[in-house]
Amino acid sequence: MEQVLTQKKAGKTKWKNRARILLSCPDKPGVVAAVSQFLYEKGANIVQSDQYTTDPEGGQLFMRIEFDLPGLHEQLDKIKLDFADAVEPFEMKWEIRTAEKPKRLAIFVSKEDHCLMELLWQWQADALYADIALVISNHPDSKAAVESHGIPFYHLPVTKETKTNVEKQQLELLAHYDIDVIVLARYMQILSSSFVTAYPNRIINIHHSFLPAFIGSNPYARAYERGVKLIGATAHYVTESLDEGPIIEQDVQRVNHRDNADDLKRIGRHVERIALARAVAWHLEDKILTYNNKTVVFH
Repeated sequence: MEQVLTQKKAGKTKWKNRARILLSCPDKPGVVAAVSQFLYEKGANIVQSDQYTTDPEGGQLFMRIEFDLPGLHEQLDKIKLDFADAVEPFEMKWEIRTAEKPKRLAIFVSKEDHCLMELLWQWQADALYADIALVISNHPDSKAAVESHGIPFYHLPVTKETKTNVEKQQLELLAHYDIDVIVLARYMQILSSSFVTAYPNRIINIHHSFLPAFIGSNPYARAYERGVKLIGATAHYVTESLDEGPIIEQDVQRVNHRDNADDLKRIGRHVERIALARAVAWHLEDKILTYNNKTVVFH
């Protein structure tokens, strides 16, 4: 079943000859012209171009360009070599990524399944262009729902004594499935620094935006006691500093005195699932560049 689903996703042809350039460099005259001229000379057609400069005078330039080029895959290696030569004067960091092949995604989840189910629903509806290769959980609760989609489910319980060994098993599974990006869909375990550094800017987490005001257990009850007026959620890349990685997406919803603690939790779950799904979709579509613990998101 997994192979069938993978073939279904990978079999799409609308992006067969499409690639994306993601780049950043010090802003100076000629950067945009050089990239555009390079693509023109290669016979490529630019279908989308976005750019942002942190400061019009001496800032950092960020660009994302999508282009179509017949026979892309046969000449991709040479394009990369030639592009490196073309932009050498600009002190540029860049990547060229093909759009056709979907990224392989692993989802980590604990007991709460609202974010997991949102991702599965959007994937099933073809709103997330990815291969969901596996789901890993420290609880068995979501096993039936995941396997009903033909996706392997791994139950790996975590205790203080087994944490190191479990992470080793997780990393082995991620390597076996050739995972590109990891999504923590309310996975209530802190990853070790060695785990995080193995997937830089490739682990996406979601948390409620009461942090740091309501850190710890039962934040919605304490938020209710304080009479909060906004419920929020933050999706971000995971770094070694807990919950302080580059922010990808945030969302909020207004609440009032009529909402009790259960209402706040229900509303919070809705905001979490939407914010996380957006962040994952943007990552899958190569719309995010990171810089100085911030993100530039072209959406």
